[in-house]
Amino acid sequence: MVKIVIGDRMGKGQNIAKGIEAAGGEALVIPGMAADMRLGDVMKKEGADMGLSFCGSGGAGALTAATKYGYSERHGMRSVQEGVTAVEEGIQVLGFGFMDTEELGMALTEAYKKKHGA
Repeated sequence: MVKIVIGDRMGKGQNIAKGIEAAGGEALVIPGMAADMRLGDVMKKEGADMGLSFCGSGGAGALTAATKYGYSERHGMRSVQEGVTAVEEGIQVLGFGFMDTEELGMALTEAYKKKHGA
């Protein structure tokens, strides 16, 4: 089962978690404000397959996780298709503007499962 950690600057992420779970993945939402800045730490601790960072720019949490732990990252994304393409290219940490939608969670989980045969 694909394990995905969600870190949202405003403490959200519940909708994307629903999409991940609907697609057969396990979602871990980091609670509290500035959760995106703890994304890499939680990914490492939980042995997560992928991390999703959400903030205004779509970059802070993703860049922090990449710098601290060496995860591959792509940030500044604003669409479902950009995220799916990143997953298809093997990116581990995806940084988005605020996009707490079930559609995004489902699409990313399905893309991961397709690429990795999970």
